[in-house]
Amino acid sequence: MIQSRLINPIHTHNSPIIRLVNVVKEYPSLAGNITALNRISLTVDAGEFITVSGKSGSGKTTLLNMVAALDRTTAGEIWVNGVPVHRLSNEKSSTWRGLTIGVVFQTFELMPTLNLLQNVMMPMDFAGRFTRSERKSRAMQLLNHMEIAGHALKQPGAISGGQQQRVAIARALANDPPIIVADEPTGSLDSVTSKLVMDVFQSLADQGKTVVVVTHDRDIAARAKRCITLSDGRLIEDRS
Repeated sequence: MIQSRLINPIHTHNSPIIRLVNVVKEYPSLAGNITALNRISLTVDAGEFITVSGKSGSGKTTLLNMVAALDRTTAGEIWVNGVPVHRLSNEKSSTWRGLTIGVVFQTFELMPTLNLLQNVMMPMDFAGRFTRSERKSRAMQLLNHMEIAGHALKQPGAISGGQQQRVAIARALANDPPIIVADEPTGSLDSVTSKLVMDVFQSLADQGKTVVVVTHDRDIAARAKRCITLSDGRLIEDRS
């Protein structure tokens, strides 16, 4: 079982850590603008573990990209950890994201030419956090917490998909961000490995991290304390 204790504990806040106000996202096309998000308003408290579900094309990934400042809104406001994300320039949003949000992708997105240790150290290198020796030590600690430290010097291609996803989670935690977002993190994993990965997210939420997971799997969605459902870019359900 994945160990539950984090290296750095998180302090939660009373005000929402994520707040969306009438967020609209449109994409241009030859047939006219396509509305991916249609006036979404939503708040997420610090330490919440929520899932975002819905059919393909419902706006799940777009919503996640908005929160993580991987894409820009057409209209509306997004506040994350007190920062007006909708006002950030591309350069500033990249720096901000590196320290505030850890992103986990379905396809892992590990650098194939780097070993696992180097992959986890990379966000710290970009953000300039910690000394070189501290980065290596922290990366090893995170790999150990994900029970993958024994493979630290291997390249991603030498380990299984489930193991790669654990490394991706360790990398997302490298700069100790208060928020973790994951886009279909179990989509390419078998059911047993999917459960292990979701156990990790649950453990992170239990310790105060805010965790937002996009999934189309109802069983996975049911594990969260709160489930948001989108349809055609609209928020149609928000339930505990």
